[in-house]
Amino acid sequence: MTRMSTHPVALLLTSVFLAGCFQTIAIKTMAGIMDYGFEAFNEESDTQLAKEGLGSNLKLIEALIKGDPDNEKLLIYASQGYNAYALAFVEDDSVERARPLYLRGRDYALRILMQKSGFKSGMNGDLESFQKAVGTLTKEDVPAAFWTAFGWGSHINLSRTDPEALAYLPRAEALMDFVRRTDSTYYFGGAHLFLGTIEGSMPAVLGGRPEKAKQFFETSLSIGGGKFLMTYFYYAKTYAVQVQDQQLFESLLAKVIDAPADILPSAKFPNAVAKQKARRLLAKANELF
Repeated sequence: MTRMSTHPVALLLTSVFLAGCFQTIAIKTMAGIMDYGFEAFNEESDTQLAKEGLGSNLKLIEALIKGDPDNEKLLIYASQGYNAYALAFVEDDSVERARPLYLRGRDYALRILMQKSGFKSGMNGDLESFQKAVGTLTKEDVPAAFWTAFGWGSHINLSRTDPEALAYLPRAEALMDFVRRTDSTYYFGGAHLFLGTIEGSMPAVLGGRPEKAKQFFETSLSIGGGKFLMTYFYYAKTYAVQVQDQQLFESLLAKVIDAPADILPSAKFPNAVAKQKARRLLAKANELF
């Protein structure tokens, strides 16, 4: 009968191995618990309570990522969390602070895409190489592509006076167009909302296509059943302002402000943020028209 070695080095190595296994199991268990955490977060209509919880949870997620750097679930939660934090709590007060937060959100999701050899090879090439790299992605890559593009595009939107940042807009658009073509329903039609915002933000003389923006927004509203209020907000902020339709502007914002808090239970938090943003934007109507 073979006896287990009791040599000190063997025991130490065994202990280290078991500790590593237990740590991995613990992290994966915590990642599973985060499913419920983010579900509860998105169902929270009290934005102050959500703000207090999100900041601490983001640091916990980052700590877990240090222990399991390739955990895709944790990377998506980190990306979504930083993007949400910047959008809801920072960008209206401090653009300078919001920009790096959006990039942090982008980079966590991008780490997933960079694990794909077909994508990694074209990431730092010219636009054509990048578009070919996006073409290698599959449906399972939709969440990572969406949150990468969201963070990237949001950073660019806050950096419109920076030619270097603007040069990367076609890459963010390529990723989001991949999401639109692959799973247009992801995140309440978020790809259509994103692309509508891009088209609606750019004046026609600079290549913007207002009617294309309107089409994207209407499709997003259709996918979300008219219940994801952030779509109405950006529809008003970009398209309605761009075409100088004040009646549409006020009508869209009224839909946001007057909607029941529980119109979409799984998105109470983003809808609550949309309401706050809509009230602030409506107060600026005289400056915009």
